[in-house]
Order: sequence, then C-alpha cells, then structure tokens
Amino acid sequence: MSAVLQLIVELAVFEKEPNAVEITEQSLIEDGFQGTPAFKCFVATVDDKVVGTALIYNRFSTWKGKILHLEDLIVTQKMRGHGIGTALLDEVVKYGYHLKVKRINWEVISWNNGAIKLYERQGAKVLRNWNVVHLDEKGIETYITKLN
Repeated sequence: MSAVLQLIVELAVFEKEPNAVEITEQSLIEDGFQGTPAFKCFVATVDDKVVGTALIYNRFSTWKGKILHLEDLIVTQKMRGHGIGTALLDEVVKYGYHLKVKRINWEVISWNNGAIKLYERQGAKVLRNWNVVHLDEKGIETYITKLN
C-alpha cells in the first residue's frame, strides 16, 4: 500500500492538489484489508515495481441496481503510453462483468485529455453535462450544526 499511496500523491500533484491527500498507508491497509474491505485495488507492476493502480468499490443505483465505482485509475507519469492504463481498466471491467454490475462509474478531470481519449476509445461515455458534488468533512460538520 506504500506504493499505492505514492501513486495517489502523484495523482494529487498532477491534478494540482498536492496538499489534498489525507489518507495514510495505515488507513489504506485497515480500510482495504481488515474487516469488511471498503475497496478493492488492482495494481500493475513492471520489474516488480508498482507503476499503476485502479481502486474500486461497490455502489448501488436506484435506477440500475448494482454498480461499481472506479475511484482512481493511476499510472505513474513515466509509464504512461505503454498500455498500463488500458490493462488496469480491462481488469476493472472484467471484474464488474463478473459481478454482473449494471454500470461502472468514475470521474475524470476536464483537462485530462489523454485519459478522456482512452476512456472514449474503450467505449465509455463522458457525461459533460453533469456536475460532481462533494460535501467534505468540514461541510458535513457545518450541515450537522445547522440541523441542531
């Protein structure tokens, strides 16, 4: 999980959010491998070094039923363009197919044209008319305070 955390930090830097990562290696281990795992993680290796990861978890759609959420698909910068992202996406889709999910969801930042092209080549629809909504930890606390 140390290598996965390094990839997560690399993604945050790429997305211009270098200080946004709060997760720790320990919490990745606890949340992914103890009790009821919160996520499943695929990794890609080259010469026994982790160079990519795809982190997924189960969701439910009121319209469709069981769906799978791809939280992040990350390939280290120097290994992009070698088919690693496609191979990871292939594994996610095969896993979702095995689970008989109705849909696989994920987000992509609007200016990541390389990723968008990859996803569209693979048959994914990029829904540009939807907005992602986040209620962060501070927002949750504020919301709860207003309820009281």
